[in-house]
Order: sequence, then C-alpha cells, then structure tokens
Amino acid sequence: MSIKCIALDMDRTTLNADGRLSEKTKKALEYAIEKGVHVVIASGRAFSALPEEVTSIAGIEYATTCNGAEVYYIPEKRCLQSFCISEEAVCEIMKLTEGAKVIYECFIKGQAYAAKEYVDDPVRFGAGEKVIDYVKRTRMPKEDIRAFIFEHKSELCSMDIIVKDPMEKKRIWEQLQKQIPDVYITSSVEQLIEISDKKCGKHTGVKFVAERLGIKREEIAAFGDADNDIDMLLYAGVGVAVENASENCLKAADMVTAHHDKDGVAEGIYKLLT
Repeated sequence: MSIKCIALDMDRTTLNADGRLSEKTKKALEYAIEKGVHVVIASGRAFSALPEEVTSIAGIEYATTCNGAEVYYIPEKRCLQSFCISEEAVCEIMKLTEGAKVIYECFIKGQAYAAKEYVDDPVRFGAGEKVIDYVKRTRMPKEDIRAFIFEHKSELCSMDIIVKDPMEKKRIWEQLQKQIPDVYITSSVEQLIEISDKKCGKHTGVKFVAERLGIKREEIAAFGDADNDIDMLLYAGVGVAVENASENCLKAADMVTAHHDKDGVAEGIYKLLT
C-alpha cells in the first residue's frame, strides 16, 4: 500500500545536530508534498517552539505537539484537539516531587514556560550545550515555577520534570506510574520525564490527523529517534527510526535510516516514495 502521510519527529530526527533543517531534508519534504503526501509534524515541543523553517514549508498543514496533547492546523495557528492533565493529577505530581532535586517546565495553549534558573542555565540541569539557545528562545521564564503550575493547574496540556540524576529519575518515574494512573509518561532525552493526559501520545495526534484526512494507518510512515516516538512508530504502517535512535525506538521500528545528522529522514523518504 502506498504512503499517503509521513509523520515526523523534529529533534534528533528531522533536524540536524544544530537543530536546523538541512537543505537536503527540506528538498525531500518538498518532494513528498509534490507527490501528494501529507507531511505532519509530530513533536514533543509546544506549538510556539516548532521550527519556522519547517512550519513555513508550503503544504505542511498539521502538527501534533506536546507528545500528542495538542493538534494544530498550522496555516491558521488553530488548535483542533487538546487534552489537559487533570487538576488532581497535577497536584499529585507536585506533591510527589516536592523537595526532590528537580525543576519543571509546563505547556499551556501552545506556549512553553520554565523555571527561570533552568532558562538561565539549562546545562546545569543536564541539558546539552547545543540546546541552550533553543531553551532561551522558546521558554517563558518564571521565578516560581511551582506556584505558576499550581495557579494554572487546570490548563496544563503537558509538563516536564527535569531531573539530572538517572537514579532519581527512575525513582520518580516509578512513583508516578504507581500513584498517578491517569497520566501518560514518556521521555525524549535523558533528563526529562514528560507527562500528559492518559489519552495522549504522539500516535493519538497522528491518528486524529489521519482520520481527518481519510488516511488509513497502513498508509502512514512515521520517523522518530526516542522513546516518546515508539507508540507512533508502532501505530504507523511503517515505523522508521534514525540510526541514532534509542535502543527501544530501534527495536520498535520496521526500518532504520541514516543518522539524523546525515539526512536520515531524506534517505528514508526517497526509499519509501521512489
């Protein structure tokens, strides 16, 4: 069956190591669109943080963001579907992590907010140096992020717990799974625990768009690199992992393409469509 929709993770998949869209990959996306394929962004990012060099490509109309918590129609910047974490779950998350060596960021109506100390120095909290500019550009800093989260506890479509210590991350993750059943928990990078409503996951956003367009799941190819892409790769007719993907993501894939810094998405698109 021919591919009619391509769902693309952004960071460390479609974008290169500098967080940019290479000219080769851009041409591959345009090639897919010219062939009538719907190219859909599928990201853990908030809508406002999506790379303009991708969203500005004519023909890319849909984006599922915040790990499936929100789906947008890009030309109108209009949210088509949104799920928020329940107030009860938010309060339980904050209670469970009170006093822990963590920091937070949260996502509300397409905008990302984060603790000012994290925005000022993300590397201190485990982020790589290459994302410093991205964090500073896309996060609105808050002096008291816990107070901000409580103030907006009914509006959070997603939130991240940033925890540098892997053992502490494991402990918190296990507690969340045990004590808060109505949330979806995943991770795209080592220092993040990414939380949204239980109805979320990138696959749910891609499914929503596909159904809106009348596309069968067998006609979808999805590209990713991290554990938060696994559900999407398993849902799609063809799940494609870039060479640099996590071990679990590689296991979930039907096909492996080149490293994200070697235009793996472009290679995969041409292989699928020619």
